[in-house]
Amino acid sequence: MTAATATSGYDGTEAFPAAESAAQTTGQRALQMTVTWLIVASPFAGLVVALCLWWGHGVGFADLGLAVFFYLLTGFGVTAGFHRCLTHRSFTARPALRVALAIAGSMSFQGDVIGWVATHRRHHAFTDRPGDPHSPYRYGIGPAGQLRGVLHAHVGWLFGRDSTSQQRYAPDLLADRSMRRVASAFPALCAASLALPCVIGWALGGVSARAALLAVVWAGLVRVFLLQHITWSVNSLCHLFGNRPFATRLHDRATNLWPLAVVSLGESWHNTHHSDPACARHGVDRGQIDLSAELIRVFERAGWATGVRWPTSARLEQHRRPAGVIAR
Repeated sequence: MTAATATSGYDGTEAFPAAESAAQTTGQRALQMTVTWLIVASPFAGLVVALCLWWGHGVGFADLGLAVFFYLLTGFGVTAGFHRCLTHRSFTARPALRVALAIAGSMSFQGDVIGWVATHRRHHAFTDRPGDPHSPYRYGIGPAGQLRGVLHAHVGWLFGRDSTSQQRYAPDLLADRSMRRVASAFPALCAASLALPCVIGWALGGVSARAALLAVVWAGLVRVFLLQHITWSVNSLCHLFGNRPFATRLHDRATNLWPLAVVSLGESWHNTHHSDPACARHGVDRGQIDLSAELIRVFERAGWATGVRWPTSARLEQHRRPAGVIAR
């Protein structure tokens, strides 16, 4: 059964039909699982090590500063690069900036750029309906189904067999030689994401092995762990909790969740984004912080980004739910 066929009879409450699994050899499946476990488990292991090192010793300002720097570098690579530029074409970046953002996003340990874009486009094509790769409503809306669903949406989907066709959902990136090169360099970029903090920490710490270790733990593994789970929280929590001031498609339950706004760099204004996916700014109302949009504004003023799709009052009102209307 195809996703389109299953969607046609979906009522918004039932569990999704079983997805068709991609044809994989035993070796391909084993390699996929090995890589996925490394991507997910290594940062968690780093967090455990960091807590052990922190106990009784604390953490230095240099390590925290490096962690924040690399969090912003790789985080903006995902939000402004992978998401708003490459997936939704909210703006056109100059070739050098486009590649730089793709490289920075690849250093977040969230998959190669083409696979990430394809999966996210598929998410928008089937949001919270059969075919969505990471909906928290996959197992229905009952308490047990919701608990299982939120775990699936957060991290469980990474281990499933429901792969996304890059040929179908990201043909433009497959046709782009620079994006293919960045995608093929994903393992090396992940290694660089840990090596760079290590080298910088070693230099700042007076050529100290301990300083290098602390830097790779805090600015490397812990930073990756936090960024991964903030991104995955947009998949899970931002479809369960929060408000929905803007109209979205049938069964699309994307929400705005303000507590995650700063750490997600503006991505948790998820209901606004789903109401108008190509818009470059997600936090559109007064007081809604959207750091990714501010960075795109900097790119635009510097002449590095053109054709930025900023929100307009008329378009916002077109999508806004009338007062008193309850989102379903």
